[in-house]
Amino acid sequence: MTLEELRAQIDDLDRQLVELLSERARAALMIGHLKVKTSLPVYEPAREKVIYANVRAANKGPLPDIELVHIYERIIDVMRALQRNELASERNALKGQGTGAPIPEQQGTVAGDPGSAPETGKEK
Repeated sequence: MTLEELRAQIDDLDRQLVELLSERARAALMIGHLKVKTSLPVYEPAREKVIYANVRAANKGPLPDIELVHIYERIIDVMRALQRNELASERNALKGQGTGAPIPEQQGTVAGDPGSAPETGKEK
């Protein structure tokens, strides 16, 4: 393949990644709404460990596991912020309605904070 063909392939893959990330974000927002209704916190470290384990298990290379996990740490950070923003909007709407219903705040550390790195296990 030529350089131009390879770049066109990467451009197409980037468009697919954007669509998949948008789809993941929509799912994360729906999860955020469910967390409000069930009083669950936005930050769930056990769930994140499962995600990282799934990513490592699915990885067939050429990216090393640790690098792929770093990418997912950032994706999860962004999705968590999206949920937090959505929860804040809902919290403000509920305050405006005077329901006084408690909405859970974030608990624990945020991925990327010192001491919050996922256990990455054996790297490729």
